[in-house]
Amino acid sequence: MTVAFDPAAVDGTATEAHDGAAGDSGRATADDAARGVPADPDDGFFVVPEPSAPVLGDHPGPPDSDRNVAADRGTDSDQGVDGEQDLHADGAEVTDAADEPDLTADDEVPAVDVDERVAEDAREFGVYARTGGWAFALKVARSVRPGGQSAGETVKISAKQFGKLAGCSPERIMRYYKAWDMAADDGLVPQFEALTPGEDIELPEADVWLSYYTSRSSATSVRGTAITAAAEAEGIRPTKALEVAENPTALRAAILADPSTAEAARHALLDRLQDDPALQTELARDVARTEVLKKAVAGEAKVADRIDYVRRIAEEGELKTPAGQRVDAPAELREEAERHLSLIDELDESEEAGEWAAEAFDTMKGLAAEAVERAVESDPELRVQERRTKFYSSLDKATKVFEELTLDDADDFYEDDMVRRLEDLQQAIGSCISALRKASSTED
Repeated sequence: MTVAFDPAAVDGTATEAHDGAAGDSGRATADDAARGVPADPDDGFFVVPEPSAPVLGDHPGPPDSDRNVAADRGTDSDQGVDGEQDLHADGAEVTDAADEPDLTADDEVPAVDVDERVAEDAREFGVYARTGGWAFALKVARSVRPGGQSAGETVKISAKQFGKLAGCSPERIMRYYKAWDMAADDGLVPQFEALTPGEDIELPEADVWLSYYTSRSSATSVRGTAITAAAEAEGIRPTKALEVAENPTALRAAILADPSTAEAARHALLDRLQDDPALQTELARDVARTEVLKKAVAGEAKVADRIDYVRRIAEEGELKTPAGQRVDAPAELREEAERHLSLIDELDESEEAGEWAAEAFDTMKGLAAEAVERAVESDPELRVQERRTKFYSSLDKATKVFEELTLDDADDFYEDDMVRRLEDLQQAIGSCISALRKASSTED
């Protein structure tokens, strides 16, 4: 137990309080005892309660009464002044007044004389608790000249002068100015011309402040507007997206260090590629110039082609002969193709499809070749057409080879074996011509 000296005991006010209390000593309440106030202030000493019994009021807390006023008005938005980092202006969550303990009848602060300076602070705090940034926007709106108005027409000053007096940048002043301007266009607050310096008006509630205020000047640019619209479409606060856009180095660091961030960036680039031809071109060039990416793209393209081959059999139900003729695929062949596709489609994104695609392709290619061979052998007309097409294909290839030969410098590379082999080829061609002529005469 600790004995403490009460300075109020020697104060004239305390003496008067004692004199007034002498006639009605029974008015001391349990709250007085809980706060450690002596029954007789003239004693000058009282017992301080033990630490196990905390004393209400020993440690001044936040002005709960003012916070409750804001709560009664339906809001407790504590958006802060737009400092260098615009504290709370970007919509950061603040402690809700509902979470603070309300004053009960037993906790009510007794009416006492308050210094006017303290009372003014309390009143200003209450205004800000109820209105948030509107309280500061009003100061700007009623004191800063609207655009196009000369200095001689009004006592209002420019945003630059106001910012100098306030100790902050003109850009910050203009953010409040523009927020008020947009709200005035919506009829929420008066226009600038209707306000005079020092004039107080009824302000909107704090919860609508963030609908008009942006803590970043970049949000008003064309680029910032696009970022804001995209952020709203994604369901996030525009200030977060603008913060990332203003710091590409931080974005790069996050992508390099965090796989999930890199994955999000990849998906975003793919979505943007559909509507950005310039990005398509640049990305294609980057891939072509990077050896690792070139190999990766070639490998993935091969996998995609193999899967597409199996998918065409399953969906189109057609096979192509060596000569380019098309035949129907058997039902069991299509079922096998669908089975392989289902296995590939069920793979997780983290699983490689390369091995599955290779197995499906090799299996279906072998089965398709057997099916084509059976189809050709079972159809005489198709068999004839197949052989005719193959003959022309071979003839075209041979013709092209001889057309591309150049003998201008034959003296440099001539060998006797060349003549011998051409003579053998000439005999083979002669035999082929004779056989075709014989077949022609037979048909006649």
